[in-house]
Amino acid sequence: MSLTTPDVIRTLQRKLYTKAKQEPAYRFYALYDKVWRADILMYAYRLVRANPGSPGVDGMNFEDIEQKIGIDTFLSELAQDLKDKTYHSSPVRRVMIPKADGNLRPLGIPTIRDRVAQMAVKLVIEPIFEADFCPNSYGFRPKKSAHDAVDDIAEALHQGYTQVIDADLSKYFDSIPHSKLLAVVAERIVDSAILHIIKLWLKAPVIGEDKDGTRKNVGGGKANSKGTPQGGVISPLLSNCYLHLLDRIWVKHRLRWKLKARIVRYADDFVVLCAGTVDAPLAAVRYVLERLDLTLNEAKTRIVDARQESFNFLGFSIRVSKSWRTGKSYPHVCPAPKSLVKIKERMKQQTDRRLTRVPLEDVVRNMNASLRGWVGYFHYRNSSKVLDEVKMQAEERLRTHLMKRHKVSDRGTALKRFPRQKLYAYYGLYKVPKTASWKTAHALV
Repeated sequence: MSLTTPDVIRTLQRKLYTKAKQEPAYRFYALYDKVWRADILMYAYRLVRANPGSPGVDGMNFEDIEQKIGIDTFLSELAQDLKDKTYHSSPVRRVMIPKADGNLRPLGIPTIRDRVAQMAVKLVIEPIFEADFCPNSYGFRPKKSAHDAVDDIAEALHQGYTQVIDADLSKYFDSIPHSKLLAVVAERIVDSAILHIIKLWLKAPVIGEDKDGTRKNVGGGKANSKGTPQGGVISPLLSNCYLHLLDRIWVKHRLRWKLKARIVRYADDFVVLCAGTVDAPLAAVRYVLERLDLTLNEAKTRIVDARQESFNFLGFSIRVSKSWRTGKSYPHVCPAPKSLVKIKERMKQQTDRRLTRVPLEDVVRNMNASLRGWVGYFHYRNSSKVLDEVKMQAEERLRTHLMKRHKVSDRGTALKRFPRQKLYAYYGLYKVPKTASWKTAHALV
């Protein structure tokens, strides 16, 4: 859901951005009174509401707020606590999210009240840091996207930066040292109330649940000195602020030119593309990360010659290929094998034979939602072949589901009874486009 920023808030953000851009050494000292403004809190609530998520440790969802408390009462009480500086952060609820490799990733879910407060602070301070961030940083930034990052990589490959350090940070969000992070924030913001509330969120206890539902403290708290939970509204901005130090050093010392190496970063995911050897750039990355108390995951960090093999970034598989039409080299970008496996598995789950009792329109609606979301991201550059594979998979899975639903056992009979055209025209299956949208994929020389 896209929300238009109110003009008054947009004007404030532009003034802050302009001031920060014009005076790189300026430190902002009067920001906190903006956080508890009624218009900012209301807009913060609307932004959080647009991405509902799960309840925090208090179990309160948006329906509870809107039907039992009322939005105006909820926000006025939060505003008063912020104004009086009696606001306290609630513990963060931890849930474990399955990863593609079978492991689990911890996700921290603040209460809605804390999410709204974090969003309000983010609305005020983000323009200041946006003025400082480098062009090679793309993650969780206004008007920047994962596709922009991939385009940057493709352009670097086109320019001959084909030796790639495919970097992986070890537990980045869990490793960020609070003292150094707050020092980075304080380079721009000296409003003690802003720094205090950020520290409250960094020190919030983390509550997990056993298999039997028993809650227990699994981290965080006042004694904790590092980490920011993934899932908090403010966490992506803070993580960008901290890794901006790597970007800043690269720019300040002109390492792109001295080492012939370009960094492309999306939050904590980054690659270093080198036009020469990788030894000096890799040593520089290790040195900076060591100063930041961060480490590379040596087991997952790879050195790749993109002319010989591919590397994965943000769900895409990227390499230098040769056009079969012209024989010229070009950056080839398509969905990574894991991304293809993931959507195929999703289709399989959504057409499982155990769902034959579910109304067919619900099955197709769920399939279509997954397909549209996947295509919306991967309908890009050189993905035509994979798109066709996904299209065929969707057709086959729906046809197989219809066979189970209608007790048709013969595949030939099924093809006649449920032909491709009928899957779309009668059953309403979303038609995956067969060609990617980036029309100049083979235009690079």
